[in-house]
Amino acid sequence: MSAQISFTIPSPGGPRTVSMTYERRGAGEPLLLLHGIGHHWQAWEPVLDVLAAERDVVAVDLPGFGASPALPEGCAYDLSTVVPVLGAFCEALGIDRPHVAGNSLGGLLSLRLGREKLVRSVTALSPAGFWSERERLYAFGTLRAMRVAALAMPVPVIERLSRTAAGRTALTSTIYARPGRRSPQAVVAETLALREATGFRRTLEAGRAVVFDDDVPAVPVTIAWGTRDRLLLRRQGVRAKRTVPGARLVRLPGCGHVPMNDDPALVARVILDGSR
Repeated sequence: MSAQISFTIPSPGGPRTVSMTYERRGAGEPLLLLHGIGHHWQAWEPVLDVLAAERDVVAVDLPGFGASPALPEGCAYDLSTVVPVLGAFCEALGIDRPHVAGNSLGGLLSLRLGREKLVRSVTALSPAGFWSERERLYAFGTLRAMRVAALAMPVPVIERLSRTAAGRTALTSTIYARPGRRSPQAVVAETLALREATGFRRTLEAGRAVVFDDDVPAVPVTIAWGTRDRLLLRRQGVRAKRTVPGARLVRLPGCGHVPMNDDPALVARVILDGSR
């Protein structure tokens, strides 16, 4: 059962209260899971129980996504705001320097958490921020098109499409290499999460100037990329390795941009190995 916690953060207008929804399972060393833009914590559901067998797993809805409310008025959705928010979230839960694994936007946030030494280890799955300008424009255009499509479709149409493998492919093939494996209920839920994400536009705007060009010293880093990633092309993984030369670069054969659904066993093993 998911829960919500509230805590206070500083802001240009004074202290503000942030609330975040999360799912917590398992026992062991803490592991924080961060989803991508427009998604929700349930993106991790295919690997959650495997991870929870060895870790105290906290999968969180980022502010303005899933069931987490938008950030308070006056708070930006940039890295300099969201990274400290995640640090305050962990502190509110009593978690000290968790391992972290993130996908896409969550991967970028994970690397920044590692850069700030707020975590014990980083596993980044197709992290944002290693793009060329042309690749960023392509990815952002694709994300906007997905959002427009999700907003335009009545819920009954989304539900009808999700009942068939062809319909699930139409709705989610941009992010999954094997969209037919996704359950109808999950496809409906994540399509609704995309259309209802209050933080989507401002997060995308904040990402226009983002390029990750810092090393992440003194923290073990794993960077993994799906060979069938259609959103952030896998050559960006080579750039990531050049930027973070000490990182372990892992290939995820047959996986798309959100690999947890395409090969849960492989992704869980990569995360567990990276958080030893």
